[in-house]
This record gives sequence, structure tokens and C-alpha cells, in this order.
Amino acid sequence: MNRLSPIPTAASDTAAHPWWRGAVIYQIYPRSYADSNGDGIGDLPGVTARLDHIARLGVDAIWLSPFFTSPMKDFGYDVADYCDVDPIFGTLADFDALVARAHALGLKVMIDQVYAHTSDQHAWFAESRQSRINPKADWYIWADAKPEGSPPSNWQSVFGGPAWTWDARRGQYYLHNFLSSQPQLNGHNPDVQQALLDVAGFWLDRGVDGFRLDALNFAMHDPALTDNPPAPDDGKPRTRPFDFQLRKFNQSHADIPAFIERIRKLTDSYDAVFTMAEVGGEEALSEMRLYTQGSTRLNSAYGFDFLYADALDPKTVAEAQSDWPDAKGTGWPSWAFENHDAPRALSRWCAPRDRDVFARLKMLLFMCLRGNVILYQGEELGLTQVDIPFEQLQDPEAIANWPLTLSRDGARTPMPWTAQDEHGGFTDSQPWLPLGKDNLSRATDRQECDPASLLNLTRDLVALRKADPALREGTFETLLADDSVLAFRRRAEGRSLLCAFNLSAQPQAWPVKAPGTVLIAVNGAQPGSHLPAFGGIVIEEEA
Repeated sequence: MNRLSPIPTAASDTAAHPWWRGAVIYQIYPRSYADSNGDGIGDLPGVTARLDHIARLGVDAIWLSPFFTSPMKDFGYDVADYCDVDPIFGTLADFDALVARAHALGLKVMIDQVYAHTSDQHAWFAESRQSRINPKADWYIWADAKPEGSPPSNWQSVFGGPAWTWDARRGQYYLHNFLSSQPQLNGHNPDVQQALLDVAGFWLDRGVDGFRLDALNFAMHDPALTDNPPAPDDGKPRTRPFDFQLRKFNQSHADIPAFIERIRKLTDSYDAVFTMAEVGGEEALSEMRLYTQGSTRLNSAYGFDFLYADALDPKTVAEAQSDWPDAKGTGWPSWAFENHDAPRALSRWCAPRDRDVFARLKMLLFMCLRGNVILYQGEELGLTQVDIPFEQLQDPEAIANWPLTLSRDGARTPMPWTAQDEHGGFTDSQPWLPLGKDNLSRATDRQECDPASLLNLTRDLVALRKADPALREGTFETLLADDSVLAFRRRAEGRSLLCAFNLSAQPQAWPVKAPGTVLIAVNGAQPGSHLPAFGGIVIEEEA
């Protein structure tokens, strides 16, 4: 990297510039961040002890994946008690200490909320399944069998097999869009909605600054239980029955936005709370826009454009940005290149020999996007996907669909803190997943003392983005997006930045003439006749 001019002065923080708009948010997967008690599983005290690392990155907020009481059949996304901490991760007092420490370091705290389903061990479900007349009888989706005993509809679950399971207590089927141990909440029921709003209020009262709303488009279904139509064959491998249907009726009901508005009304009653929807599926873009439309719905939506992309190419980036124009009433996007469900980007997007240079280019491009940037833990170290053998798999989807579904475990491996430690300083016992030798070599302590490391570059790039209004909130104009080169302009408050990237392994012609001052560059990029292989540069254009 070379930085040839000072970072600009930060824009003032006013009501017109909420903290979350253009923020860099660091996702923590608590099981794999840091283990404080030696059981091989990360926990909340471990997170608290390592928050300084995140604060030094200069990010705005942390997002904690689920830590709630759970049987852990889907590692916390099967919630048994929304208002408590699972003993694996600690206690409510540990959570309070984490929030206090994060706030002291200037970090906002976001947490997941899972409103589509609970665990089958939740007290609500235990009551609901007892009879058809108890107070929570319709808190979940129950339906009679068809005359011949088959499930009420043809809906299929994400993790494989029918989305219906028979329950002898009620003599009915219950719906589950994921595991059979994750019964679907009846989001249409106003009492259920209020109970979920009460959960949000519980965490807001404990100092939480924002929510990521998991699988939000699964929150409501078609009450008529209409069969889904078959999906046309697009040539892609179909590894689950779920892939054979267009999911028209088991999700994405038109009443979801009204519930979203209730959520927003609650969060607006607290100061500067950020709400972000996770929405997947074939209709994700239209639903994300719907869920973030205007000023009474969610602040942002979590895009999947890059999480499962086979390559980081100019056209994919340009199209993703064009989907969120700078227009009144249009929502604000949040981007991730990696997360706990998707394979590590460096293992998808470049050859092993190019990983070091590509990681630098990728990070620079990431910090130049319009929208929020969500860094997944270890991304700042350049971690790669770990190959987990079948006998060590923990991921229920991968086990059920082996070997056709790529295990999510390979992106959930523990953080390497100390290169010379057998378990990377993550734990002093056997970790719940192996770290991987390649990732151990990228440990934090090894990169801390290397001025040219990806870790230190990430700090510089976060600082640049945070300080420059054009990068944080400015408009986005694509100038070139061909097979190899991406060039775009970011503008705000009288500043104009040219951002140019060569996403190929061969030198490419310089894309746009732009006299000005180089703010930052990677992999030898400089204004001239060519952009070097994997070169990237940001130029402050002359007025």
C-alpha cells in the first residue's frame, strides 16, 4: 500500500448523518471468537477481552450472532429463551459487561433477532403443542393432515425434506422452514408480534444499539397453505427438495411490512437504534427495498449479492450498486463479502497464489462501496475457508446433504490470535472446530508487527472511509465495468473521488483520466497508462 496524502477531516456528526449510515460493522460469531473458560467454545467474556482488537480497527459497531439460550441444533438460531444467555456463552451479567466495555471503546452493539421461528424447546412451543385450545395454541403454524394423512401443503424446508412435521399431541402438523426442531412462529398473530416486540425492548433496555433481523421474509406465510409451484430448471445443481420450488407461499407474505413498521416505531423510541433486515431468496431485492422503503420501515437491508458469488467481477459490483440508487424513499444497503453462512471470499474469488494481493484489492474495494460495510471476523486477517472432514462437521445442513452442500463450518473456524500457540490463542483446550494451518499462519500477533500486513491496511482503509464523506455517504456513479476493470466516482460535500480497480491478474489500460491527488493505492497502482494486476487506487479529483 502507499498513501500519498493525508486522510481528510471527518464530517460533523449531525442528525443528517446518523452513525449507521456508511458505517463499518464487525460481525462476531461468538462460538469462534475467543474462549475464556477453556471449554473450546468462544463466549461473551472472551469477546469482551478481545474488543480492543476491534476498536483498533476503527469500526463503528459490532454485530453479535446469537448467544441466546438454545439447544444449539442450529447453533443459536434455534432460540429457547429470547431473554437470556446460553450458559455456553456466559450470563446476562457477562452481556452487560460486554456492552459497557464496547461503549467505553466507542463501539455500538448490534445483536441478532430471530423472529421467524423458535426452538422446539421454547416454553411458547411447549405450551402450544399441548392442545388446540390453550392460550398459545395459535402462536405457531398448525394444520390438519390431508384426508390421506399427508402434510397440509407441498412446502419444503431449507435444510432438506418436507417443511411439516407430525405432532401426536395435537394430532396436527406444524410448519418449520428450517430444521424440524425450529417450529415456525405465527407472525400473523398480534400477540406473537407483541411478544417479539417485548423481546426487542428487553435488549434495548440493556443498551443494545441495533438489530439484525434474521430470515425476516420467513416471518409470515400464506394462511391458505397454497402449494408452491415448481421452479423452472435453471441448470444449477439441485441438492435439496427446497430447490425444486418457487417459494411463493411459505414466505414473503404481504403483511410483513406492517409488522416491520411496528418494529421501527419501537426502535425509534430509543435513540439512534439501527435495524437491518436479512432477506434471501429469488425475490430478495424487491423485498429488501420494500422492507426499507421510506422512513417508517427498517434502516437497511443485508444484501446477498456477494456472499455466494463465484467471482468478484466489475459487473457484479456495478449491478449491486445500481440496485440501490440515491433516490428519495429508497433504502440503504448493507454489504458483506463473507459471513458465518457463506464461504470465505478469498477461497472463492482468487487462486491461492494470488491471495495476498487480492486480499488487499478486495479490502480497498469493499471500503469504497456505497452502503454499510460488514466485516466478518478474521476477514481483516485474510482468513480462508478450512476444509472440515465429515467426522468433524458440526453444521446440520452439511451433515444432512453431504457431500453436495458446502459446509458452513469452514467459515466458522476459530480466530487465530497467536501464531505459535497450538490452538492459536483461541483456547487452551481442544477447539470446537479446527483452526486450519493456513489461518494459523495469519494470526493477529504476526500481523500486528508487520506494517505491510492486511490487518494494518484494513485499519488504514477503515480510517479513510470513516473520515471521508464521499466514501461514507456519497453518491455512486459507475464509469466503467468491463470484464476486468471497475471504475466509479463517489461524491459528497464538494468532494469527488475516482476509485479504480483491476480485478484481473493481468495489467489493464488506465480507465479514466482524472487529475488529482492519490489518497491511497494498493499493489503498485498509480495514475498512468496501465493499472497493474490486482491494482486499486483512490484519487481525489481536482475541483
